[in-house]
Amino acid sequence: MSLAGKNAIVTGGASGIGRGICLRLARDGANVAILDVNQAGAAGVASEVAGLGRKSLACQADVTSRVQVEAAIAQVRQTLGPVHILVNDAGIGKFVLLAEMSEEAWDEMIAIHLKGTFNCTKAVVPDMVNAKWGRIINIASTAGLGGAAGLVHYSAAKAGIIGFSKGLAQELGPMGITVNAIAPGLIETPILQQNGVITSRMQKFIEQTAARAAVRRNGAPEDIAAACAYLASEEASFFTGQVMSPNGGMYT
Repeated sequence: MSLAGKNAIVTGGASGIGRGICLRLARDGANVAILDVNQAGAAGVASEVAGLGRKSLACQADVTSRVQVEAAIAQVRQTLGPVHILVNDAGIGKFVLLAEMSEEAWDEMIAIHLKGTFNCTKAVVPDMVNAKWGRIINIASTAGLGGAAGLVHYSAAKAGIIGFSKGLAQELGPMGITVNAIAPGLIETPILQQNGVITSRMQKFIEQTAARAAVRRNGAPEDIAAACAYLASEEASFFTGQVMSPNGGMYT
């Protein structure tokens, strides 16, 4: 599944699932731009990508800001060239019950996940239309399929990403552009930590989730990166408007 000659952008690529996707796409031949609010983290991943022999670029941008997104993508075009692959992975995850949820917490969750996906996608689509080829891969969640207590805002945002992907697939399919969503189960990443520490409550949740999975483990970023690599490839040209859910049998 060679991606040689392709230029990819991964939002939220500075750590976790995003970092795993950046490295996998690079191993498969793509040049990779990492777009993240964490400039230092993005730069570190860009160095790893360069170490694999690919062109790389670290761009600091808040995906909720159209101006910052457009400036970052202009930089990508100048450095790497037209964008062929976009992975919308930027996101946050904060447990809070609806009764205790502030309007600000709701707005932040929707803005980063859903508006961020809109901003980045709209900015790169012209490149793909011109090339008559493109891959847009949006990271959703099993919470967007079945919901999750304490994550109503997250569940709503991820469900929105799934609907966005299905609708856009219909628009862009005739132009040689596929749009798909990946809905991971629980993936062990730094987002599960608070101030760099996994709390005892979170550790119990992680262990219980692994016990419920058919494969008796939680996921790793590499599991999602493998799915992403397939969707980005030429082999997946007949695969669009779909939700791929690597979740170890936790959610069916």
